[in-house]
Amino acid sequence: MSNQINLHPESSWIELQSTPEDWKQADAGLLESMLVQLHLIRAFEESVLELAGEGLVHGPAHSSIGQEGGAVGSIISLSAADQVNGSHRGHHQFLAKALTYLRPEGMQLGVAFKDDIQSLLQRTLAEILGLAQGFCKGRGGSMHLQWIEAGALGTNAIVGGGAPMAAGAAWAHRHAETDAVAITYFGDGAVNIGSVLETMNLAAAWQLPICFFIENNRYAVSTAVEEATAETRLSSRGLAFNIPSWKVDGMDPLAVHLTMQQALAHMRAGKGPTIVEADVYRFFHQNGPYPGSAFGYRSKEEEQQWRERDPIMLLQQQMQQRQLITAEQITALREQCQTAMAAAVAELTEPADKGKRRIRDDLWPSPDFVDVGIRGDLSELQGVQTLEESTAGQTLVKSKFIDAVANVMNRRMESDDSIVVMGEDVHRLKGGTNGATKGLKDKFPTRTLGTPISENAFMGLGGGIAVDGRFKPVVEFMYPDFMWVAADQVFNQIGKARHMFGGQSDVPLVLRTKVAMGTGYGSQHSMDPAGIFVTNPGWRIVAAATPFDYIGLMNFALTCKDPVLVIEHVDLYSKSGLVPENNLDYQTPFARAAIRREGKALTILTYLSMVHHSLEAVEQTGIDAEVIDLRFLDRASLDWDSIEASIRKTNNVLIVEQGNQGTSYGGWLADELQRRCFDWLDQPIQRVHGTEGAPSISKVLERAAAARTEEVVAGLYQVMREQGAAV
Repeated sequence: MSNQINLHPESSWIELQSTPEDWKQADAGLLESMLVQLHLIRAFEESVLELAGEGLVHGPAHSSIGQEGGAVGSIISLSAADQVNGSHRGHHQFLAKALTYLRPEGMQLGVAFKDDIQSLLQRTLAEILGLAQGFCKGRGGSMHLQWIEAGALGTNAIVGGGAPMAAGAAWAHRHAETDAVAITYFGDGAVNIGSVLETMNLAAAWQLPICFFIENNRYAVSTAVEEATAETRLSSRGLAFNIPSWKVDGMDPLAVHLTMQQALAHMRAGKGPTIVEADVYRFFHQNGPYPGSAFGYRSKEEEQQWRERDPIMLLQQQMQQRQLITAEQITALREQCQTAMAAAVAELTEPADKGKRRIRDDLWPSPDFVDVGIRGDLSELQGVQTLEESTAGQTLVKSKFIDAVANVMNRRMESDDSIVVMGEDVHRLKGGTNGATKGLKDKFPTRTLGTPISENAFMGLGGGIAVDGRFKPVVEFMYPDFMWVAADQVFNQIGKARHMFGGQSDVPLVLRTKVAMGTGYGSQHSMDPAGIFVTNPGWRIVAAATPFDYIGLMNFALTCKDPVLVIEHVDLYSKSGLVPENNLDYQTPFARAAIRREGKALTILTYLSMVHHSLEAVEQTGIDAEVIDLRFLDRASLDWDSIEASIRKTNNVLIVEQGNQGTSYGGWLADELQRRCFDWLDQPIQRVHGTEGAPSISKVLERAAAARTEEVVAGLYQVMREQGAAV
């Protein structure tokens, strides 16, 4: 008979319950401060639901009524340096962190709320109403609340989307050698999301000071937790990752506080992440002022049972037993909080017909603000050294493209200790899979991070580091196709962060990847990502065709305070070109294309390896084409002036790219140019691109799927025939 050995998890898993003795020994000032916060948050949420019931909240109103005990109990002892982020239901977490930031000494009964507290309430409410004075200038609403100074990194409408970002903040805390921590709040639905589980694994592997705080309110909209998972004790997830975990009654603020004290001690001692599962209950439906029973998925009896466990009632009863508060003081506190909220509402609304209220017209954001803050103003580029190969005026030497990639990163990491490089295998194989990170691990061991195969986790972690602001992440995706695994972090989180939170947050992140068409790696390792990225807001995109330009464009990317996608191509890695002999510090002039060949017959717009294929095609055909290497590809950085000047001269355009038709960059560019330059065009814009299907493993089918010199030759002849020229 085989031996069977019972295995046990490495980390502890504890359920913590408060006792009468805990309540007797609890600091009176702590209980008092918690009660004031709870009442203030409750009054705030009641005002939100009241306004929602009147139709004045445009969009959702995810009330946290009933769940306040978990937020207040876990946040009240945090420092200003500690940071939190949350989910779509995050008003209580945001307010608890802001109140603790404004009153680190605690809040007291009978003390008037000063202007800073009143401003907090009004600005938070204004944000939920979509008004200009809100923390995110009206763009965030109920689901996107951010106040960086207070340590509130931002709530998040994507289930589980904030966990990787919080891990980035935790990495920054640890690397800066502080004892600060990050707490990421999410619900029972998010524990089954890949980004959360990936982040738990990564945080444990890297020993990051992050707490995964699960608010288990039993329902994801209307689906009960028992329907979603076979293990409803959600804190059990930590055992698989060797993360110590706690389960606690979230309706007991003191029990939550005691639990968090243990978790904080673990994290501040440098022992890595923790998980806290707090059983809570939202008294209302997922959204709006009605109970869940009104929609049929909960019973009134269940709701009443949980209402009898109201965290405010429990705390009041315990304080009364210790004679720390009277019934009259409770009534006065409740009225004080309601009065404060009434004042905030009064500042934002005005009487309307038939006794109703309406939002004051003068408080809405200006429509002109709609696109402001998608990207930064690039003031960081002032005074930088710029250089072009054609006019360098310096001694130039031959260099392989891949050596330029490695050398410029070595140089930047030597001169800027805020840069951190991360990605799969970047620390191994003598510089990753292609040599792009050669030498970095030996020189900068704490800033060259080989990641698990967890694209959501390490992409979002890089985003969190960027928003934190102390360090600048350079994230490598071995192949662009892998980014679609992390599409939420790339597009919903990092790309939208600045604009979504009111244009106030820099997101200085560089994302490197390589196009690998022609390598035989098939459909899921070969794509060109430019066409997808250019249609998503927030990203700047650069693509170099020469080693000289790669150095300049990477230096731009590392200076820029926006997220920048740096696209490379495997075909270029082994090619050589000229670079300055002793200068790795220059930048390519911003938003400047390079005219690789002047001509009069037509304008070729291209980038990456297709620059060389275009030049070969022009030489083979003898057609007098002007070849423009775009270099900067995104809408805000493209050299529209040079492009339009060339089109006015040639009156014909051929856009050349290698990638497949469905994700085409040229399709977007042609659409833009048809409107910008219609009067100057003698014929519709022509395009060279790959086929609809992605490249296959077969050498024959791979070649058929991607454009190269032969396809550009055919495109050139097509343009000239359409013009009526003899070719």
